[in-house]
Order: sequence, then structure tokens, then C-alpha cells
Amino acid sequence: MFLFSTAWSLQIHLRVMGHSEISSSDGLVNKKFDGVKQLVDSRRKLKSYRCDYCGKRFTYLTRHMNVHTEHKPFACGHCGKRFSRRSYLTSHVKVHTGHKPFACGHCGKRFYKRSYLNSHTRVHTGQKPFACELCGQRFSQKKTLNTHMTVHTGKKPFACGLCGHRFCQKKSLNRHMSLHETVHTGLKRFVCEICGKRVTKKTSLNQHMRSHSGQKPFACELCGQRFGEKAYLTRHMNVHTEHKPFACGHCGIRFSRKEYLTRHMSVHTGHKPFVCGHCGKRFYKKAHLKTHVKHNCRRGGKNPGVRGVH
Repeated sequence: MFLFSTAWSLQIHLRVMGHSEISSSDGLVNKKFDGVKQLVDSRRKLKSYRCDYCGKRFTYLTRHMNVHTEHKPFACGHCGKRFSRRSYLTSHVKVHTGHKPFACGHCGKRFYKRSYLNSHTRVHTGQKPFACELCGQRFSQKKTLNTHMTVHTGKKPFACGLCGHRFCQKKSLNRHMSLHETVHTGLKRFVCEICGKRVTKKTSLNQHMRSHSGQKPFACELCGQRFGEKAYLTRHMNVHTEHKPFACGHCGIRFSRKEYLTRHMSVHTGHKPFVCGHCGKRFYKKAHLKTHVKHNCRRGGKNPGVRGVH
């Protein structure tokens, strides 16, 4: 190991060895250090290595470059999965050994990684440190914020290699891929033991079972209203937050649900998909058609016809 008392001496050495120089903007040139540790610590604070691919700056650029080169030198001896860092491999091996050294101080649940524990702890504390810079909505996990950002950007980076359909989240793509088999084979492996209904996914079966039990495990923390599916709770929360991510491209009016925007668009397009089966009159909304049939349509009987045309 070579030790240098000044950054200038180190820079001369790097030139000789053919490595990149330390920029004077780093604030290290001509600064004296007692040893290499102080120099490294000072450089670590500045994150002085810039990646030519993505522009980000790092203390350890070589390790970051594996992200771009897909170089994964560390392989799992159990399943063969490869990783770009030894620390990632060490964490992964716990999946096979079952070792979960990090325990939640609130409920005792254990985790493979400290980062998983930190995310879980926010369930108890209610802390939401990650805020959207565009709408101000806050999240307990950074990955949830990243997923939310696609609402504003419309970016769908994950594409199906079979049909080209694109998704905002990797898990949505994985779920979609599992459906390709059932689409072609018609296979519905999961059967309701109560009514015999068959579905393609275990999650769909779980949701269906709640229609028999009446169970509504997802509760709104603000008003106490309960829901059978998490998606319904998420949609309901827009009532409290007034979060309206779906904007009309014609007039700019915003909506909390995509189906509300779709329905609103018929005002601009003139599309009236709901037709009275008796008199042929058309409507933007199904509710308007029902009102017409019940109170206004003189040709309608006790069981008036309702048709939807799309």
C-alpha cells in the first residue's frame, strides 16, 4: 500500500499509474493528511467519482459499475443465483438458511435484512419519510414512491416479451406472465370449496372467498370504513387526500379514478355507450339510463331493457 501526505502526491502517483486524477474542485489538492485514512474519509464525504453512464457520483465507483456491466461475480452455492456484491450474496444466503437476525422491537417479527426491518418498523410508527415532489403525497418506502411516480410520468419500463404489454412495476409484469399459460390453456387451477367456482390465481381465490365470509380485513385509518380488497382501500384513500392523479387532456379537470376520467371523456367525444332498449335514447352514464328507464321512458315496462354499447 502506498501512503501519501498530500493529495498532490497522490495525484502524481495516479498519473504514473494511468488512473484518473483528482480534480482540484474536489477540495483535496494541496490539503495535508496524517495518513491514507484521513484522505479516504475526506474523499468519501465528497463522493468524488463520477459515473460516465448515468452521471451519478460515488465514493466507490468500481462497485457501482457492475450495475451497468451486469458483472455478477458472486454466485450462490445453493441455487446458483449471481450477485454484483458480496454483501448481496450474504443477504441472499439467509433465504436458504432461514437465518433472520433482525427482530422488530414492536411485534417480534424477524427479517433477513436490516433495511427490511427499518421498512417494517414504519408500519408501527406511521412514519412516511418519502415525499412526492410533484403532488406532496408521502410514502413509508422508497420503492412505493418510485412506483407512484409512474402516475405522473406515465413511464412503463417493464414489457412482456410475448405480447408487448407494458407495466409500471416488475411484480405486475410477473403476474401478467403467469397468466399467459392460463390464457392459452384455459387452466383454472384454484377452486372454491364452497361454490365450486374456478379461478386462475390464488389471490383471486382469496378475494372470492371473502364474498362468502363477508370478511373485510382492510380498514381506513381515517374513517374506519372497511374493504374486502386492498385495491378498494387504496382507491378510497383518495377521498381523504383529494389526490386526483388522472387529468383530462382536453379541459384539465382531474379525477381520483381512471374510470371516472374515462367516463368524463365522453363529454368531449360525444360517445354515449348506454342505450335504452325501448326508445333507443343514448346516455353518457349508466346511472342516467337507469333514471330514464325508471321515470321517463314511456315505452318501458316493469323490466325495461338496458343495453351497453362500447
